Amino acid sequence: MNNITSLSKKTMHNKFIKYLSNKYSNLPILDRWILGQLIPPLFFSIAAFTVVSLSVGILFDLIRKMVEYGLPITLALKIMILKLPGFLVISFPMSVLLSTLLAYGKLSSNSELLALKSLGINKYRILAPALALSIFMTGLTFYFNNSLVPKTNKSAEALMRNGLDTSVVIERGHDIFFPGYTALTDPNTNLSTKRNTYLTQIFFSRVVENNVMKNVTVMDFSKRGYKQILSAKEGTFEKSISAWIFTDGRLITLDENGNTTSIGFDKYTYPLGDGPLKVSKIPKDANEMTVKQAIEAKNLYLQSGNIREARKMSVRIQEKFTFPFACVVFALIGSSLGSKSNLRSSRSQGFGLSVILILVYYVLSFVSSAFGVKGIFSPFLSAWLPVIISLFGGIYLLKRST
Repeated sequence: MNNITSLSKKTMHNKFIKYLSNKYSNLPILDRWILGQLIPPLFFSIAAFTVVSLSVGILFDLIRKMVEYGLPITLALKIMILKLPGFLVISFPMSVLLSTLLAYGKLSSNSELLALKSLGINKYRILAPALALSIFMTGLTFYFNNSLVPKTNKSAEALMRNGLDTSVVIERGHDIFFPGYTALTDPNTNLSTKRNTYLTQIFFSRVVENNVMKNVTVMDFSKRGYKQILSAKEGTFEKSISAWIFTDGRLITLDENGNTTSIGFDKYTYPLGDGPLKVSKIPKDANEMTVKQAIEAKNLYLQSGNIREARKMSVRIQEKFTFPFACVVFALIGSSLGSKSNLRSSRSQGFGLSVILILVYYVLSFVSSAFGVKGIFSPFLSAWLPVIISLFGGIYLLKRST
């Protein structure tokens, strides 16, 4: 069965390569020539940015873990390979900017753009291959960022946990907070209110490891006039009865007359859904989630009443789309700047200008994103504002290019 699946994937891959090859060969000569100028510097840029980001992002950390904790070198190499797609994604938009700057700068310095314009070919037609390539890179970036990177990062994290010595503590989650909203119950009649949106439970756990909550505190206000505080050493969710089993704890009850009772227990069953467990499994980094998973996480945060995290997740969902779209923005800016007749870009000058533009764009994105998380901007505006500003900047440069 695996051989059939592998063969099927190989066949699909070959068909896709053949399809792209046919499409490329059917392109007009002008487009193929310009793409021939763009693709080599694009590969160079991807390699350069990936090596730099990989070295800074994980290589030195892996070397430290090999020396200090005895991480096997073969395992370190596997982890680095699994982390590679995440760094490729980061390099794609930056590489589009640098490659368009270099390619069109070279065409401009060799007066080849001037020759094309003298033949009656307008600047929009000349820049069209760069924009087409950027759209392809946008789709590739989205695929990597949404489908491939979450899987490979999760696999790399699992390999890291298995490869490190037991002396290294890796927590799966910490500070789990989950408020529960239900109906209020009258202790005398045992009747519940029709409205079930009252805050009646607050669940907090300091640490969760392997689905086991540790140092748990639960506050219960579901009975009118009564308050209960449960503290336990550990808690596990029992799916068959849809309840939590707490061990080695104490239950304190305060009734409507102010009387307090305190009971210790070895084992206690508490009726509460698996919401706290779901919250604990939400990755801290949205880059480790697909769009679908991020939407589910946002809804879970809304359900638990954690508005700030829900708003933050809404911003990250929008950024899942705006990050790939930066390829189009950078292609527009890079090709417009590179094609200016008064710009003579060497490889070093193009790289320096690219770094400056990238820094400006991502600083703007960071500030706008922070405003979105704080609620100053809407999630949509905070994610798309840098793209819109840069897009207008690119259009302005395009109109001014000769």
